[in-house]
Formats: sequence, structure tokens, C-alpha cells
Amino acid sequence: MAPWALLSPGVLVRTGHTVLTWGITLVLFLHDTELRQWEEQGELFLPLTFLLLVLGSLLLYLAVSLMDPGYVTTHPQPQEESKEEQTAMVPQAIPLRRCRYCLVLQPLRARHCRDCRRCVRRYDHHCPWMENCVGERNHPLFVAYLALQLVVLLWGLYLAWSGLRFFQPWGLWLRSTGLLFTTFLLLSFCSLVVGLLLASHLYLVAINTTTWEFISSHRIAYLRQRTGNPFDRGLTRNLAHFFCGWPSGPWETLWAEEEEEGSSQAV
Repeated sequence: MAPWALLSPGVLVRTGHTVLTWGITLVLFLHDTELRQWEEQGELFLPLTFLLLVLGSLLLYLAVSLMDPGYVTTHPQPQEESKEEQTAMVPQAIPLRRCRYCLVLQPLRARHCRDCRRCVRRYDHHCPWMENCVGERNHPLFVAYLALQLVVLLWGLYLAWSGLRFFQPWGLWLRSTGLLFTTFLLLSFCSLVVGLLLASHLYLVAINTTTWEFISSHRIAYLRQRTGNPFDRGLTRNLAHFFCGWPSGPWETLWAEEEEEGSSQAV
């Protein structure tokens, strides 16, 4: 591997996230927080649990960041070929278009990402903190990461608060707890951001839409033609499809079913 590859945006972002995560954890252990008090008293269950949650959130972050988000390939895999065969049997309510950047035939709900320079199935957004797209394959893991990360952040926020002592003189307080107070502010900001992200993605999952579709519905041909969301099948089926892949099948099939239901109701 070339040395300059170590300076790529993906490596720098993931390294920065890892260093920041363990740096904040170290600050919480070194200051007089409840975490350190538990450790000094020999009560290791909660400190170990906190460390495992931090490690789990970091591993989920790396998994989402490094995995294939669902790139549209020129030569489809066997499971993708079966999906294309099912799609060919469905009357196309809207013709599939060829991407003008990478020239692949885009399935429904796919979009070209200019950062990744690939088309992504069920494209949600390109996450700069992941340096990767969030798409059909890694979106469920992304939501799981946000949930676990929020738990870690809120617990860390509580631990940081437990170590702050405000009755000391200003100069002494700043020297003893200035770093911990900075950590508390950083955790507060990150908790707010991650909490809003998690709430918004859970809402989008519940109605079976994506960030891109929700924001740009007026620009998307298969949504601009409809007054509602053609992929919404109710809360239970939406959650089952998102987290468990049930019911399976290409989005073109769901679109055709929606068209048939709309035609029958019109008759």
C-alpha cells in the first residue's frame, strides 16, 4: 500500500473517531468521576460494561464505515440476478434509467454518489463522519450504531457531570476539571446531534423512505408522480422489511403492487 494512502480522508476520519472515542473514555477514567470511584472500590462490573459498550459502538462504526453500502454492480451477483429476473416479470410503472456518471442501469431507489463515485441501492445519504454511503446493506447497522452510540454518550455525559466540582476557586477548578468540563460540553453536543439523527432515521424507517427521498421528493420521478409514498406498507411491515428483510423482493415489485391497488380502487 502506498504511503499516501494512509492520508486518505477515510483513514483520517476513522482514525480521528477512534482516537477521540478512547481519549474521552480515558478522561472519564482519570478524573474523579463515578467511573473511577467504582474502580477504586473494586466494583468492576459497571466500568467493564461501559468499556464494552464503547468498544461495541466503535466496532459498529467501523463496520458501517468499511462495508459495501449496496453498490450497483455492472455484473450482478447470483442473488442480484434473481432479483433482476423478478423485476423483468413485473410491468414497469416507470422505466429504469442509466446513470450518466457510471453508466450502470439504476434500480428503483438507487442514486449515484459523487463522493463514492458509485451508484448505491436504496441510497440514504453520504455520511462524512463515516466517509461512506448509507444504503441498502448498511442502513440497519447504521441505525443500530446510532442507538448504541447514544447510550454511550448519555452514560458518558452523566459520568462527566459526576466529576465536576463547582465549589472550588475558579483558578483551581479550571486546572483540575477544565479538561473534564470540555469533555462534558463535547458529549452534550454529540448527544444532541446523535439523538436527533436517531429520531429522524427511526421516523424515516417507520414510513419506509430515505433521507434523500424525503428531502428531494420533488426531484425524483417515481415520487413526483405520486401524492403519497408508494413504498409505505404500514409500520409493522416497514420495520420487518428494514431490519429483517421481510417481505423480500425488488422495489419494482412493491411499486407494481401499489399501481395495481391504485387502479383497482379507481375502478
